[in-house]
Amino acid sequence: MNPNNNELAAPSAANTEAVPTNGKLKRSLKARHMNMIAIGGALGTGLFLASGASISTAGPGGALTAYALIGIMVYFIMTSLGEMATYLPVSGSFGTYATRFVDPAMGFAIGWNYWLNWAITLAVEVVAGSIVMKFWFPDTPASVWSALFIVVLFFLNYLSTRAYGESEYIFASIKVAMVIVFLILGVLLILGVIGGGSPGTSNWTIGDAPFVGGPASIIGIFMIAAFSFQGTELVGIAAGESEDPRKNVPKAINNVFWRILLFYIGTMIVIGFLLPYTDENLLKSGVENVAVSPFTLALQRTGLTAAASVMNFVLLTAVLSCGNSGLYASTRMLCALADEGKAPKAFAKVNKRGVPVNALLATAAFGLLAFLTSLFGEGTAYTWLLNLSGMTGFVVWIGIAICHYRFRRAFIAQGKSLDELIYRASCFPFGVFLALILCIIVMLGQNYGAFTGNEVDWNGAIATYIGIPIIFVFYFWYKWKYHTKIIPLTEIDLSKPDIK
Repeated sequence: MNPNNNELAAPSAANTEAVPTNGKLKRSLKARHMNMIAIGGALGTGLFLASGASISTAGPGGALTAYALIGIMVYFIMTSLGEMATYLPVSGSFGTYATRFVDPAMGFAIGWNYWLNWAITLAVEVVAGSIVMKFWFPDTPASVWSALFIVVLFFLNYLSTRAYGESEYIFASIKVAMVIVFLILGVLLILGVIGGGSPGTSNWTIGDAPFVGGPASIIGIFMIAAFSFQGTELVGIAAGESEDPRKNVPKAINNVFWRILLFYIGTMIVIGFLLPYTDENLLKSGVENVAVSPFTLALQRTGLTAAASVMNFVLLTAVLSCGNSGLYASTRMLCALADEGKAPKAFAKVNKRGVPVNALLATAAFGLLAFLTSLFGEGTAYTWLLNLSGMTGFVVWIGIAICHYRFRRAFIAQGKSLDELIYRASCFPFGVFLALILCIIVMLGQNYGAFTGNEVDWNGAIATYIGIPIIFVFYFWYKWKYHTKIIPLTEIDLSKPDIK
C-alpha cells in the first residue's frame, strides 16, 4: 500500500506473508473468554424465541431433526475453522484465509461483506433491545434506548479487548445459565416432579406429531436453525487476540459441538414434551411479545409468576451480546482488511490499548446510520440493508469450507506432514463436503416458496437473494481491477506467525 494515501492497493506477497495485525492487537483473551465467545454466538433469539415457531411448523420431531442436521453442519464448519485458526490465529480469520489459500479477490469479497453484515447487525440488535425495554418502560421512546445501547457497546469495545471479552463472558454466562435452569426445570416438569402431572408423550403423538408437514417442513426449519447458529464463527476472529490460541481455540471449538448438542437439542426435546405443536402461541413468539416465548410458556408451568420478566432480561442480554460481538468482529475484520491493503490504511491504526479505534469509529458510525434508516421512509432503506446482509453468514461458512479444503490440499501438495497440525478437523474431506452441500441447500432454500407458486414472486426472490449477486460484484470487481488468480496449491503461503 502506498503510505502517502489511503487508496486500496493490490495485496503483495509482503501483505499476505506478514500478519501485521497481530503485531499491534494485544493477545488478552483468556480461555474462559474464548469458550464463552464460541458458545455465546450461537445462543440468541433464535433459541429463545424462534424455537417455538420451529416446533409449530414441523412438529417436535421435525424441528429436532432440522436442528440436529444443522448442528452437524456447524460442527464440521467449526472444526474446519478451528484447524486453520489454530495454525494461523489472526483477526482477519476467514477473510485472510481466503486471501492466502484461494484468491485475494475472495478474501476481499468475504471480508467486506462480513464487515457489512455485522455493522448492520449492530443496528438490528439495538432496535431489538429498544423493543425489549418497552416491556418495562412502555412510554419511553425506543430511540432513547437504541442510542444508549450504541453508546454502551461502543465504550465496551473502546476500552480494550479485555473489556469486550469480560462483557461478553458475562452476557454469555447469563444465557448459558438460563438454558441450564430451563433444561433442569423442564426435565422435572416432564417427570411430573413439579407443576402437576407429567405430560408423558402426549405432545409427541397429538395430530401429525412428531413430524408435521413432512420433509418440506423440515427443509423450511433448516433456514431458521441455520440463522440461529450464525455467530459461532466469531471464535475465529477472536483467535487473533487469544492469549494462547494454539491451546484455547481447539478447546473452544470442541465445546461448541457439545454445548450445541446439549442446549439446542435438549431445548427442542423439552419444549416438544411440554408444549403441543398446535399451541397457537408458539407462532406468536417474537422480540415484541416475550410473554409467548416457549421458554416463558414452559416456565410458567412451574408457578414462576415472574417468568416473562426473567425471560425479557435474558433476551436483553442476548441482543446486547450479539451487538457487542458484532461490533467487535466487524471492527477487527475492517482492521485486517486495511492491513492487507483491501481498505484505507487509516483503519489499521491501533492505539496503545490494542484497539483499532478508527475501524471502531467507522463501524459504529455505519451501524448508527443503518439504525437511522429504520426511522425514516417507513424503514425501506433499512429493510434493503438487511436483505443485502442476510446471506453473508452462509457465504462465510461456504468460504470456510472452501478455504479448509484448499489448506489441507496445499499441505499435502507441499510435502508437509499433517502431524504439524496441532488441531486437526474431523472426518476430512467428508465433513467439509457435507457442510458445503448443506450450506448451499440452506442458502438457496431461503425463499424457495417464491418459485413454487403459479407465478414466480420476483419481488420476494430479489429481496431474499439480493445479497448473493452483491457478493459476486465485490469478487469480480477486485479480480478485474487487480487481475488476481486462484493460487496454485504449491504456491499457497503456509508460513505461520510466532505466537509468544
